[in-house]
Amino acid sequence: MHVVVVGCGRVGSGLGISLVADGHTVAIIDQAPNAFRRFLPEDWPGQRVTGYGFDRDSLEEAGIRRAGALAAVTSGDNSNIISARIARETYEVENVVARVYDQRRASIYRRLGIPTVATVTWTTDQVRRRLFPEDASLEWTDSSGDMCMVERALPPVWAGRRISGLNLDTRIRVALVTRADRSVLTTDEVGQEGDILHILVQREALDELTRRLHDTGAGR
Repeated sequence: MHVVVVGCGRVGSGLGISLVADGHTVAIIDQAPNAFRRFLPEDWPGQRVTGYGFDRDSLEEAGIRRAGALAAVTSGDNSNIISARIARETYEVENVVARVYDQRRASIYRRLGIPTVATVTWTTDQVRRRLFPEDASLEWTDSSGDMCMVERALPPVWAGRRISGLNLDTRIRVALVTRADRSVLTTDEVGQEGDILHILVQREALDELTRRLHDTGAGR
């Protein structure tokens, strides 16, 4: 796939390098020519375009008409949103995402169909998950709001027990277990101290999940 990245800071350059390593073609747009020298390796094979992500000439030079995706990750919310909207609405790029620092703006544009990453909110959530691993932090929610994924530390009462005992019909399902920095799809693993569980759960069953996690008799 051809991907256009708007912004050649640490995020944009890192994204461009990783995408090329995965076999994609990439063009990075940035208004500052020295950003390419500062953040990209000299032998990086992608395309460097000096310009603006909301400028159509720059987008055309970057190959927007053949792009399957665009990521706008500059330090400016307005620039990112405009770039994403032009890619989606003018060039009909299927996969578009914009980095937005203002959480309120991020939620507004998500409702308008522009996927966004609210940097500050994401970072805050990641820190909270590490500070309070016992809390039911929401990792993901579907568009209806009925189904979500939560991250929970395995309670001591579940060490040595089969994690599948937490599952409950169609309402609760353990999807992944992270153990020693490696995540695996669950089959019938036995819980170990330090496990992190990633659980799909209907929102109405969140209280039931908490009860089962701390119930020594659940699943038996």
